[in-house]
Amino acid sequence: MADMVGMPQKTPLVFYRTGAGREPVRGWLKRLDENERRAIGKDLMRAQWRWPVGMPLTRPLGEGLWEVRTDLPTNRTARVLFCFCRERLVALHGFIKKTRATPKADLAIARNRQKELER
Repeated sequence: MADMVGMPQKTPLVFYRTGAGREPVRGWLKRLDENERRAIGKDLMRAQWRWPVGMPLTRPLGEGLWEVRTDLPTNRTARVLFCFCRERLVALHGFIKKTRATPKADLAIARNRQKELER
């Protein structure tokens, strides 16, 4: 068998799932235009293959929360907030960024879901 030392490893990525079985990030992605979905998917895959990776692809938001930063082909900006939990990346919340700062409500959603996972 070939030596696997030095081979890049893909970090699994999963979508946060509610107690009722809904996957809010997957639902949000499905409502986006196909080109936007493809751009976000490509950046999520890049994060998986390069984890841990920093700017400009991902940025730490503190307390174990990160964001994947995607400039969309429609001149909009998307963010997927995620954490690293149990050896995998967990997509907690996704949104289209409309202001320079990440909205507190979007951060709160992601942090609440992150705490739920850590219980």
